[in-house]
Amino acid sequence: MNKIIKILIVLLAFALVSFTLSNLLIKAEVFDQIAIIQIKGPITSEQPSFPTSKTVLPENIISFLDSAEKDKGIKAVILEINSPGGTAVASKEIASRVKSFNKPVVAWIRDLGTSGAYWVASSADKIIADDLSITGSVGVTSSYLGFSGLFEKFGISYEQVAAGKYKELGSPYKKLEEQERELLMSKINKIHRIFLDEVAENRNLNAEQINKISTGEFFLGSESKSLGLIDYLGSKEVAINVTKQLANLTEASIVTYETKQSLFERLAFVFNSFSFKVGEGISHGFVEETKSANFEAKV
Repeated sequence: MNKIIKILIVLLAFALVSFTLSNLLIKAEVFDQIAIIQIKGPITSEQPSFPTSKTVLPENIISFLDSAEKDKGIKAVILEINSPGGTAVASKEIASRVKSFNKPVVAWIRDLGTSGAYWVASSADKIIADDLSITGSVGVTSSYLGFSGLFEKFGISYEQVAAGKYKELGSPYKKLEEQERELLMSKINKIHRIFLDEVAENRNLNAEQINKISTGEFFLGSESKSLGLIDYLGSKEVAINVTKQLANLTEASIVTYETKQSLFERLAFVFNSFSFKVGEGISHGFVEETKSANFEAKV
């Protein structure tokens, strides 16, 4: 009888140890996670009143990063980027938060990661892109529609009543004077310099590399690698493997952080293009839009 009790105690102890180890293994598997945060669409500080496609708001991305940073189970983050860029301030806000993130961050560029979106990517520890992905476009341009010629044709006059010499700077209803053009150009050059300096610092680029990307040209992934703009060529699998290496993980589960869209936004998206076009991406690159008394920078 004592022998049977001893055997039962041993079996019970074995079962208890096995159960504990099993739980520990399950917890370890769940505990080690990589979060994917999606940056898809134009980056903007405010949601447009009539959205025609998905936009990226800094507060959403920063909130995701904050959550991932606090979550002990999240060991690293992958930024899934498919964006032509956006406003300078919004892009800079996201890039700054990525840079200050205290866990490994890998940027995975899919079709498109240009201008402000590339600014964000450059702030990550490593960048992965396909050899056909479009990156770069580190430049500035300023443009707006001018109606002064059309007004003259139809005999419409534009009367300016403003306090301040440059209050009406960039108004589409009058011709841009040379002095105004020079002033706008000086602003554009300053923004370009800040953008370029940030990318150069993030990617540790030398003078020759900086000179090549400063033209505002966009580059395919294969070109980007030789220029030092990305680290690896590949897809999601490569991005996950690189992230595991940075986080010293052998195995990890993947969780995706997504912003929920309203019904209105989903319906609007149905009537819009379902994929980014190369031309659209480039035109949205690092754009300066000048409106009446409103100078808004897009990167």
